[in-house]
Amino acid sequence: MAHDHEFDENVITVVDEEGNEHLCEVIHTFDSEKFGKSYVLYSLVGAEEDEDGQIEIFASAFIPAEDGKDGELLPIETDEEWDLIEEVLNSLEEEFDIEDEE
Repeated sequence: MAHDHEFDENVITVVDEEGNEHLCEVIHTFDSEKFGKSYVLYSLVGAEEDEDGQIEIFASAFIPAEDGKDGELLPIETDEEWDLIEEVLNSLEEEFDIEDEE
């Protein structure tokens, strides 16, 4: 399964509120003209699937860094943004399902 990423590698380091670093795999990045932001969907590297075969997916807004390094991740603050992310996730899941069936 080849997916296009805007990052050179698909791995980002996410620092949680306690200052712990987590290696995360980038699932998808996209831009929203409506909100004027970029968003990244990611999961923890090595995350275990739950009983339904689902992996927990996290989302953040991000500001791409000018020099091509990892941008700054920002929390998503509005319900409208979450709605947008859910739409993108749903369409991604449909794509994954189609790919899996081929």
